Parts: sequence; structure tokens; C-alpha cells
Amino acid sequence: MDKNFDLVVIGAGPGGYVCAIRAAQLGLKTACVESRKTLGGTCLNVGCIPSKSLLNASEMYHKAKKEFSSLGIESDNIKLNLSKMMNNKNKSVLTLTKGVEFLFKKNKITHLKGKGEVSSKNTVVVTDDSGKKTKYTAKNIVISTGSVPTSLPGIKIDEKTIVSSTGALSFDQPPKELIVIGGGYIGLELSSVWKRLGTNVTVIEFLDHILPGMDKDISSEFLKILNKQGINFKLNSKVIEVKAIKDKAVVDFTNNKTNKRERIECDKVLVAVGRKSNIEKNILDLGIKVDKQKKIEVNKKFETSIKNIYAIGDVINKGPMLAHKAEDEGIAVAEIIAGQAGHVNYEVIPAVIYTNPEVATVGKNEEQLKKENIKYRIGKFPFLANSRAKVNNETEGFVKIIAEEKTDKVLGVSIISALAGTMIAELAVAMEFGASSEDIARTCHAHPTHSEGVKEAAMAVDKRPIHF
Repeated sequence: MDKNFDLVVIGAGPGGYVCAIRAAQLGLKTACVESRKTLGGTCLNVGCIPSKSLLNASEMYHKAKKEFSSLGIESDNIKLNLSKMMNNKNKSVLTLTKGVEFLFKKNKITHLKGKGEVSSKNTVVVTDDSGKKTKYTAKNIVISTGSVPTSLPGIKIDEKTIVSSTGALSFDQPPKELIVIGGGYIGLELSSVWKRLGTNVTVIEFLDHILPGMDKDISSEFLKILNKQGINFKLNSKVIEVKAIKDKAVVDFTNNKTNKRERIECDKVLVAVGRKSNIEKNILDLGIKVDKQKKIEVNKKFETSIKNIYAIGDVINKGPMLAHKAEDEGIAVAEIIAGQAGHVNYEVIPAVIYTNPEVATVGKNEEQLKKENIKYRIGKFPFLANSRAKVNNETEGFVKIIAEEKTDKVLGVSIISALAGTMIAELAVAMEFGASSEDIARTCHAHPTHSEGVKEAAMAVDKRPIHF
């Protein structure tokens, strides 16, 4: 095998494999190193994709048990076969990882199997499963090694009783009692899965609200919805200790205001308190600069402090830790290396929570705009007044559009809806083109659709919604 490349990408997650494909399209001789047996990174193997499979399957199971009868669909003796559900999830993951393999072959990308380390600005050493080390030279290197789950001090994740998101995607039976530490994206999605499958779920969150960093309107409304679904919450609470005792766990926590101490015994504990950049020691040894959060510092061209070594995705100090952000960066850095002008607009990166209803946001929220002393107007429209949502029994939630007071330029949007993750794309496109709320309001939306709620919210910015 030829060991000289124009570009070696370390990590084949959404950022890395997309970067490799785009670089190959642009004529660069490209290799991609991956330590996993399969391509696709955390997202495809133990993150976004398998969790969405379980979210979809568990939602259908829940609807069949609880909602079909009221629609005139009699479905007696509905049973959960968790083994089949997991097999379906695994099959989906395998199909998609094989799909990435096919794309590598199609684009003539060399797949280097093993753990990649940067030993100099033009050298990558790959160690395979047998321990054999092979050196490869590269004119350019992209670090795209993603992130790993974090825990709390003194809490050891064993992936049996005390699990990360990886373990929570592979339970062999629904736990009777599940404690979820952390009320963010991952914690709430997996809480939804297991609640629908029969588990009693309690979420413990350090802050006094869920979804840290999101619009407070969204946070408070979504909390009401999840409470209604039967998920329990212990907000403003600090976990003191988690002990695994035989096949059970005991979680001790205190209320931040009252200092009252509580203890809950459960079958499983999911630690979902965030993720940290997956940066190997050799990166630091090379002298690549990192910030206080231990993320790699990069310039506008995604170049690190060492020339010709670039970084993207969860390892860098730009943007949120999201797969689609990493993909955009992968394309941008490949184009920059090839002499083009790659770019990522960090002001317009949508974020979605794939519960039911879904939560989606793009741009800035009220709290951020207040801090920046930007004057704004708000338009809100509830799905209770949307005809398609009404006939589909999907009336929970709303669209909230924030526009700059004088120019009417859309600055941020938040949606709670069954289709929020799909609907947010319209707003991202609008914001990318600098649209005003008036532009959206005067764009014809098909009837009857959930997206009419977007048009009505845009009209509401000017206090003229039609159906509310």
C-alpha cells in the first residue's frame, strides 16, 4: 500500500468521513483512520442513529397501546419484544455503516484500520489490533476524534448498572426503576424511550430547569409535557453519591435550596451529564494549543497552532457538539485544504431533541439577546390552533419566532411539535438568507400542514396572526 497522502483524516465520525469524501471529490489523495471496527463514529454506532431507532419504535409501541383505540383502531394483546426491537436497531446501524464503507470505496478513500496518532506535522502512526505500528505521511492532517461521555466525581460507569448513553441503548429488558442524571438532550431522549417501554423514570437535574441553554419558554413548556407523560423530575438537585449494590443502585442527592437529602433505589442509573472532547495525550505533546475546556483552538480555516494540522467537530472550540455541525466543518476544511473557500455559519446551526413532541431551535434565544442588549419582538403560535395538528392529535407545543425590533430580521426560532426537527430547516434557510419575519409571513404555506404554524408565528411578530 502507498503510504503517502495529500490528506489523512483521524476519526471516521460524521465530521471525519464527510471530510474524507469531500476531499476525495476535490481530487485529494485521502486516507481516513478509524479505531472502531465500523465507520460512522459515535453518532452512527452508539449515538444519534441507534437512539432514533429506539425512539421511533418505542413511540409506535406506546401509540399502539395507548392511542390507537381512540382512533378506531382496535389492537388487543400488544406485546413488547425488546429483543426484536434491539435487533432492528442493530440492523439499521449495520446497514448505515456498510453504506459509509461503500462511499469510501466509491470515492477511492483508503480506510486505515486502527488507532491513529499524530507523531509530527506530516506523520500519522496507525496501531492495528495486533499492536503493529505503520507510519503514513500526509501533506495535511485533520483531527476529528469526536467526544466521549463524562461522569461526575466518584461515579464509575460500569455499563451494567451505572451506564452511559451507550449502555442505555442496549438494556436486555426495561428496568423497573431508572434514574437519569442530567436533563439535557441525551437524558431526555433516553428517558422517553424507557418510559414508553414501561419503566418508571426519574430525572435528576442540577439546575432549576431542564434543557440548559435553551429558551426558557421552551424549557418550562417541555417540562409540563414530559411531566404529563409520566416522567418524574428532581430539579435543582445535586447528586452526592451513586452506589452499585449487587444488581441494584442507590442514588443519594440533595436539594440545592433546602439541603434536604433524598435517596432512591433503582435498577439502572444513566449518567447523562455531557460529553468531553476525545483528545489524546500525543496531541498535547506535539504542542497543539487547547483552551481551558481542553478543546483544540483553531482559526477561521480550522487550522491548529501547527501548520497543516487541522481539527473539526467535537474536539474544537467552535460551535455546539452536534453531528451536523461536524459535517459542515468537514466539508469546509476539505474545501479550504483544496484551495477553495469553505465556511460554516455558527449563527445558524439547528439543534433538535427527538422526543415526542420534538424540540428544535436555531439562532439565539431571549436570554442571549437580553445579555447582548439587542431589542426584539416575538411572535408565538400554538399548535392547538393548527388544523393539521388538531386532526393528528398533535396539539402540544408552539412556534416562537424572535425578530430584531427595527429591521425585523429573524434572530432565533424555537419549536415544540411532533415535526419540529423537520420544520426547523425552513427557518434555518430563512436565517441563512437574512430573512425578516415579514418574508416568512408573506410566503405561501400549504394547507393543512404543521408548517402553517411557522407562517402564523411570523405574522404574530407583527401582532396579526389569523387563527389565534
